Amino acid sequence: MSKLQESLESGKFTITGEIGPPKGNNIQPALDEADEFLRDKIVAVNVTDIQTAVMRAGSISACVLLKEMGIEPIMQMVCRDRNRLALQSDLLNASIFGIENVLSITGDHIVMGDHLDAMPVFDLDAVSLLMAMVLLESGTDMGKTMKGEPNKLDGVPKFFKGCVVAPCAEEVEPQAIKLEKKVAAGAQFVQTQAVYDPKAFEAFIKKVEHLKVPILVGIVVLKGAGMAKYMNKNVPGVTVPDKLIERLSSAAKEDVPKVAVDIAGELIHDMKDMCQGAHIMPLGWDKFVPDIIEAAKL
Repeated sequence: MSKLQESLESGKFTITGEIGPPKGNNIQPALDEADEFLRDKIVAVNVTDIQTAVMRAGSISACVLLKEMGIEPIMQMVCRDRNRLALQSDLLNASIFGIENVLSITGDHIVMGDHLDAMPVFDLDAVSLLMAMVLLESGTDMGKTMKGEPNKLDGVPKFFKGCVVAPCAEEVEPQAIKLEKKVAAGAQFVQTQAVYDPKAFEAFIKKVEHLKVPILVGIVVLKGAGMAKYMNKNVPGVTVPDKLIERLSSAAKEDVPKVAVDIAGELIHDMKDMCQGAHIMPLGWDKFVPDIIEAAKL
């Protein structure tokens, strides 16, 4: 059993963090930040998988290196770039290296990235990828033999399967329905997109509390008012309230990190009784994660 699964099943308020692989093969700075600022502060570290369709190193290699360092990884896996053959193969690759935590994501569209001529795949989506993981755990894959029988695996993986949801989307009901499907498909934990409105989050939690699945509220650290405004305009399912934008706008430049830390900590503190944990997405500001946890007064 992974440390993440053990923590969530024990009922502890669980904190996870996140690093992004580089656009290149210089992974060491990301590992150093995880080692210095996230180790012993969080339970597990997400490794993004070609986030926002911008070409960069993938998730598996960084997950392997984190595990070798004694830091528990969560491998993100997007469906945009690989068909079911490659996705299942990479799941087996991860399992061979002892990676258990896998976050199933459909993936941002190619138009958001830096390779607009790339061919999107989307052979599977987040729901069917979860179903594929369950199949692999049962000892078979998604294919069939010539006789129409399931393909049997030589060695069976075990995963702690996660998914994502946008609790503050403009249309909440579809998000609740999607989450129901993901849990039915095998999701065992949930990390949300960025949440900045505790009341909206509480309303969503009440809609899905019957699912009995641990939910970690997502907090993207706001690096400034400009970033907050950009998210409001360009990131579906995310709304930063005007009062938070005003706090960032009115702060002196040198005080913005402190305000960002306070906002993130306050949000976690205000929502900690509504969920089972928090997923902090620092977007390169990993050094502030310990301060955010302290500000949350957990």
